[in-house]
Amino acid sequence: MTALQDRTELLRISALFTTPGDALAGAAASGLRPGSRTLPAAGATVCLYGAGTAPDDWADRAEDAVERPRRPIPSGRITPGQAPAAATGLTTAGIGLALAAGRPAALTATALAGAVWAYDLRLKHTPAAAATATARGLDLLLGAVATAGSPAAAGRPGPAARRAVLPAAALSAHAHSVTAVSRTETRGGAPGTAPAAPGAAAAIGVLTGRGRGCPARTLRARTRAALAGVYAATAAGPCLHPALNPSPPVTQRAVGGGIRAIVPLQAVLTARSGPLGAAALSTALAPVTRRPARKVSPA
Repeated sequence: MTALQDRTELLRISALFTTPGDALAGAAASGLRPGSRTLPAAGATVCLYGAGTAPDDWADRAEDAVERPRRPIPSGRITPGQAPAAATGLTTAGIGLALAAGRPAALTATALAGAVWAYDLRLKHTPAAAATATARGLDLLLGAVATAGSPAAAGRPGPAARRAVLPAAALSAHAHSVTAVSRTETRGGAPGTAPAAPGAAAAIGVLTGRGRGCPARTLRARTRAALAGVYAATAAGPCLHPALNPSPPVTQRAVGGGIRAIVPLQAVLTARSGPLGAAALSTALAPVTRRPARKVSPA
């Protein structure tokens, strides 16, 4: 592998591009069209996701030496010192991009960065680890407050953030479900974890695919329902197999399906309130995420 390939593996490049859709979904949840500040917010989500994967690998380097010896740090392709350095740089870049989208966006990005670092370095193996799913919700809130903070939107991030709470909760619930399955993927999954994931995906699909103030036969309603079906199938389908055969390869495929399902979920959330063109743009990132990652945190 080249040095560039080593770094893209460290940053989980196959999952990295699931994050811009969070900002688009947040913009839609705000009730506004994506504006000039939505783009830097989307860039901030990419940087902060990468900033989370690098210290995650650093913190897990001893465990990975046993369970995943081919990963960048235990294999020696990335030195232990390079990972925190990369994470620090990406965190700075992410908060800087968010600042370009306004002070409320920068504060949201700072909270997001804090949640990611706390999970990687302290919370991962504690009961509080479930809280890391909120980081994905903060991604969506970042897009909402950034879009609402633009001059054309009259600079009202407070109401936009309130409107984005329920979509952010749906995204966080999905992230929590995937994280729960991923924690034991190298050991074949924990009893009851993988079987619960299809139910969670079905519930999220039904709730997000419901009509919201428009007739069921409109193009928006049909698009939303179709995307919700794609999401549920992508997230739930792979999780049915570990329920019968909880082997590591099967469980890892379930995690990969959960990660890829983030894109249609973002598209559903965008289609609920935002322009269908933005939902299509979010969906266009799906091919980039099809390469499964061996272990990707949803935070």
